Amino acid sequence: MAIETNKLQSIISHCKEYGFIFPSSEIYDGLQAVYDYGQWGAELKKNIRDHWWNSMTRMHENIVGIDAAIFMHPTVWKASGHVDNFNDPMIDNKDSKKRYRVDHLIEAFSDELQAAGQDDKANEILTQMELLLSKDDFIGLKKLIETNNIKCAISGTCNWTDIRQFNLMFSTEFGSTASSDEEDNKVYLRPETAQGIFVNFLNVQKTGRMKIPFGIAQVGKAFRNEIVARQFIFRMREFEQMEMQFFIRPGTQKEWYEFWKTERMNWHVALGIPAAKYKFHDHAKLAHYADAACDIEFEFPIGFKEVEGIHSRTDFDLKNHQEFSKKKQQYFDNDLDPATGKPYGNYIPYVIETSIGLDRMFLLIMSNAYEEQDLSTAEKQDSRVVLKFPVKLAPIKLAVLPLMKKDGLPELARQLMDDCKSHFKCFYEEKDTIGKRYRRMDALGTPFCVTIDHQTKEDGTVTVRHRDSMEQTRVAMSEVKSLVLGSF
Repeated sequence: MAIETNKLQSIISHCKEYGFIFPSSEIYDGLQAVYDYGQWGAELKKNIRDHWWNSMTRMHENIVGIDAAIFMHPTVWKASGHVDNFNDPMIDNKDSKKRYRVDHLIEAFSDELQAAGQDDKANEILTQMELLLSKDDFIGLKKLIETNNIKCAISGTCNWTDIRQFNLMFSTEFGSTASSDEEDNKVYLRPETAQGIFVNFLNVQKTGRMKIPFGIAQVGKAFRNEIVARQFIFRMREFEQMEMQFFIRPGTQKEWYEFWKTERMNWHVALGIPAAKYKFHDHAKLAHYADAACDIEFEFPIGFKEVEGIHSRTDFDLKNHQEFSKKKQQYFDNDLDPATGKPYGNYIPYVIETSIGLDRMFLLIMSNAYEEQDLSTAEKQDSRVVLKFPVKLAPIKLAVLPLMKKDGLPELARQLMDDCKSHFKCFYEEKDTIGKRYRRMDALGTPFCVTIDHQTKEDGTVTVRHRDSMEQTRVAMSEVKSLVLGSF
């Protein structure tokens, strides 16, 4: 597995240069691990979000969507286990005073070994790390760091503190005044979107007349106080999740867990991304709420990393919310149990969760799409950077380019824009040569460019230039809208 550091840096530079992603508050030197999506990044992100939402809530008749608030009653996070268990093992370098998340420190060292061609040693260290993490063996983890002489990137020393836990939730004060004496004022920025679904389980089930099995989907912001946020938008303090909680009858969780593993992998591959770039990774250490869990990993330029998790959460969440709220979170099942011939009756449903990071999916799509191509011939030097986005996700579907700014060509181009812009995102440009405009559209991932020329005035045809092949075909201007719509 190759670590393509240079490719990631090229993607970061490209994202900024072409309006996909900017460092947040850049005029004030930015804020670490916080980013703003630019005009084309916002379009791409929205297209990914909409595609996931539609695939969940339209293609599955028993899944509906909600939009819960970011702020929730603080007891929610006590019931969910986040107050007591949402921790990561951390270690400080005594010389640089820099704090590291232990698994990130060891993974970075493993990446260095892989870059040096020592794949076996790198894999062995990761295996040892996962085993030690699964046992919460902090002494063993520190020994692993010291034995392999893993150094701080700033001080270059191995002078480490003991490993300890660090809670990842952001807290703030609710109300017009803050008082350190009033714990009731303390609220949290949600570290995940799932709890908003669980506390609304009965509201949705009753008002939607939902019958088990059914799911509730949600897209929303989440916040984690990551000490070591890194690798561009892969790990940030403010991020967006696309989650679905699927409520099922107890005892059927294994069957549904396997169903959603297959379903979610199929969703990824259906985007046209090679299946070889994906793999499942089973969790060595299960979260406090799970009886089975795995990640869908993608081969980013930084190696195989998690993009989506599938978790069998049992009845942990609803059971705990029932206990802490004193409100029953039960479902009455009228279906007959084959073993008894009687209705299943009241029970707290089990849950299968699918949770995908929208920002990570953005980076996945960008990483897979980014290509630097050498188009040089014996006669001339030429190259291009192209983003081969799936057409349905591309931020701009069609660029309309009049060959000249006169002779009625802009007017014809505007007619085509007016015909298409209510159906998909279009872009109009007159400036520069047609070749330069094609290159700009390649760099933005635009799948189709249409050139309006003098022949258009004669016979109503236009030149359609295809992004991936760079082939040009002549079609009737009236057929352009259908051609683009038919491609996604």
